Formats: sequence, C-alpha cells, structure tokens
Amino acid sequence: MAHSGFGSKLFDVLNYLFLALTALVTLYPFWDSLIVSITPMKEGISAGLHLFPKTVTFEAYQYLLQLEQLWSSYKISVLVTVIGTAISMFATILAAYALSKKELPGSRVIMFTIVFTMMFGGGIIPNFLVVKQLGMLNTVWAMMIPAAIQTYNLILMRSFFLSIPESLEESAKIDGCHDFGILLKIVIPLSMPAIATIALFYAVSRWNEFFMAVMYVTDKQLWPLQLFLRSMLMENEAAFQSGGDSPFLLGQSIKMATIMVSAIPVMIIYPFFQRYFVQGVTLGAIKE
Repeated sequence: MAHSGFGSKLFDVLNYLFLALTALVTLYPFWDSLIVSITPMKEGISAGLHLFPKTVTFEAYQYLLQLEQLWSSYKISVLVTVIGTAISMFATILAAYALSKKELPGSRVIMFTIVFTMMFGGGIIPNFLVVKQLGMLNTVWAMMIPAAIQTYNLILMRSFFLSIPESLEESAKIDGCHDFGILLKIVIPLSMPAIATIALFYAVSRWNEFFMAVMYVTDKQLWPLQLFLRSMLMENEAAFQSGGDSPFLLGQSIKMATIMVSAIPVMIIYPFFQRYFVQGVTLGAIKE
C-alpha cells in the first residue's frame, strides 16, 4: 500500500510538471508579443527570448489606436461577429433539431450529404460565382451567409439533441405543445452548455474572419479587423524592403501591438464561456 501511495504521488508530481510545462509553452508566445509591443518602436529588438521589457512604452498602441481605419474595421468585425454568430446559431439549431429526429424522411441521406462536405468542397471559383450571383460581393453578408453553418458544429449540436430523453418531448406533445414550443421551452434550455460552446466556436471564427473578406470584399470601408491588420503589416514590410520613409515603417513593436489588439477581445469574452466548454463538447458526443 505504501508503494502504491508513493507511485500515485509520483504520478501526480510528473503530471503537474507536464501540465505546467505545457501551459508555459502555450502562454509564452502571447507573453512575448506583449513584451515586444510595449518596447519603444525605435529600440532594436534582438532575436531570442523576451522575458521582461527594458523600457515600457505604449507608443505603438497610441499610434495604432489613432488610425480611423482601425476603428472602422473594429466596427465591421463586431457587426460580423454578433450578427454572424446569431445567424449561424439560428440555422445550426434548427437544422440539428430536425436531423435529430429519426422519423424525418431521408434524414440519413441528408446527414451523409452534410458530412460529405467535410471531405469534398465545390472549390473557390464556384463559391465565388455563387456569392456574386446572389449579389453579396462587397457586403458584410458575404462574410456571414456563405459559411453560416459549419458541419462540425452541426454534428456536435445534433449529437447533443440526441442525448435528450425522448420521453420529455413525448410528454410535452401529450400536453399539446407543438414542435417549436418543445424546441424553445424544453430542448434549448437543456442544451445551454452545448449552445454556449458552439456559439463561442462561431464567434471566434467570425472574429478571425479573413479568407472570405479577402475573396469577397474589396471596399476598404467594409474590411474587417483582420484584413486591415494584414494590409497594414504588408505595407510595413514593403516599406522596410524598399528602404523608404513611410508612416508604416514602425518595426516589430507595432506588429505585436496589432496582434494584441486583435486577440484581447476574444481573451476577455472566453472566460465567460469557459464553464460551459468541457461540458458542452463532451455531453452527447457518444450517443448516436
């Protein structure tokens, strides 16, 4: 028994060390970006580890936050995140609830077709032509509608709905409740952990929206934050390579400041969803 107790303690110590090392490796890139972002822009930044800044300054953030295009892009990203997440959750919940019903005609064929899209896609050009024909080019809808439903999230939501006892819905039907009433009054309240988790997935995806903006948006007034930051960093690189005098010739501190500005909002929101995260991903993930 003593040997067993020693082995258990040794395992706990090794496990804690491993988890601490994993956390350190995961958090260091963020810490490095933070340190470099508060380093004076004219100060040379050497390669290697950056644990503490020699001099603390927020001039990179001051320069960044005075750009009007930054705030315009921030508004677009917030709009795409909020409305896009709402549209995605609305479509995902309705589709998942319908597909969780075994009595739905052709449900297996529909589900196979949906899963098929995870392995094979139509391609960039057909997608572009569809968006163009729908008149969504250079609109915020082009960053929300074409990818309104993500297959993985739909499967997760459907699996969660399948884990809800059918007896609850049958009892509600006996009491005269219709399908939408069952969904709103029974299924959704019981599925809040899964809904919160998938909403977080969609929100992060919408906030980091980049590729669809590149494909479908050319109007700078409709650029989301990620596309604006990409443009600024590319101009910065071009200025360095040409050796010219440019307002974007600001060095590594401004680059890291842009990363921090885009990452902080998600980091603020994430803790509010953390308590739902593990429960939402695992519950209902086994039952079919």
